[in-house]
Amino acid sequence: MRTILALLLVAVALTGCSKPTPPQGRWEGGYDDGSTFIAARMEIGADGLVRVSAPDVTDEQIGSKDDQLQMRETMAERLAGAWGEIAPRRMDFDGTTFRKPNGIAPQAEWDKASKTMTLYVYIGTRPVIKMMLRPVDEFSDNPWH
Repeated sequence: MRTILALLLVAVALTGCSKPTPPQGRWEGGYDDGSTFIAARMEIGADGLVRVSAPDVTDEQIGSKDDQLQMRETMAERLAGAWGEIAPRRMDFDGTTFRKPNGIAPQAEWDKASKTMTLYVYIGTRPVIKMMLRPVDEFSDNPWH
């Protein structure tokens, strides 16, 4: 009886120590507040390694809608053009939040119910920008869909 109880306690303890598995898939999205533009992609492979890219531009001089549309196109091109150079990296994942290994600041947040990813973008001393990324089967040329 003691042996069975000891085995059950060990099993419960080991289950509590297991790390959650990051979701596999691809997500993309865009951010545009009229002066800051970010195009983003995130991919998590079966090995749990994460590829993420989010080129950004901040330009207070962009005023017209045409200029804003042109900047969106430019950011989408930068994202697609550099994606092949993005190396996968390991991140700590607690079931919801991704952090750099041994890091404190959140890098992304997973919402299992909606299958959405929120990417945390840090630009200089500005407050964090939380970008909602949507799941995609394949990356598109326009992350702002």
